[in-house]
Amino acid sequence: MSQSTPYSPVHSEGATRAGRWLVTCDHATNQIPPFIEGGTLGLAAADMERHIAYDIGALGVSRALAAYLDSPVIWSDFSRLVIDPNRGADDPTLVMKLYDGTLIPANREAKAAERMELCYTPYHTKYAELAARREDTVICAIHSFTPQLNGRPKRPWEVGVLYESDTRLSAPTLTHLRNAGLCVGDNEPYAGHLRGDAIDSHALQHGRPNVLIEIRNDLIETEAQQKEWAQRLAPILEAALSDAQV
Repeated sequence: MSQSTPYSPVHSEGATRAGRWLVTCDHATNQIPPFIEGGTLGLAAADMERHIAYDIGALGVSRALAAYLDSPVIWSDFSRLVIDPNRGADDPTLVMKLYDGTLIPANREAKAAERMELCYTPYHTKYAELAARREDTVICAIHSFTPQLNGRPKRPWEVGVLYESDTRLSAPTLTHLRNAGLCVGDNEPYAGHLRGDAIDSHALQHGRPNVLIEIRNDLIETEAQQKEWAQRLAPILEAALSDAQV
């Protein structure tokens, strides 16, 4: 980011595109805003490149996917370790102090209220604006997951679909992903959603059809891989939406 470009915690593109999708990327970057703890959380640079800081590869997939779907995309520009935009405001994991065995020094006495005002709220305000741009908005959230957590077994899935109460879009998406020959996690590697998270706040509470897709991050490390996955997912999502008839 150049010195002449003012920092923004949220970015979007394609607001005037014709498609009904809204593609979201809650954990897009590992950026520590300069006004948060002087731009550092006290972690080594190598830790800030790990999955604990952001969803590796997810932003590239999200932007390419939105273009293929002719729809807008929104993404955060602050590390999930600053404050997690995919958590409810009262979630105890909103500001993580320990993640996958790594302590986050600057979060021992984190100023959650300040980070909420400067990062979390602007992101969700823009998210709500884009979601409301048309009455038939469909939300697709893109995330990525690490192949293996510390001390845990390797995760076999290439891609996962997460859902809770609304399966209108997730069920046909699961079917089409499996038909494409992929190893698919059904609410794996995580189960469902959390109260107050991004999908709950912007989709479930408004009755909007939605799907959350997790891609194993070793499969989307490069720009070419990210574009390939976006090109693969776009027709699958369109077919799932057609099947869902919503």
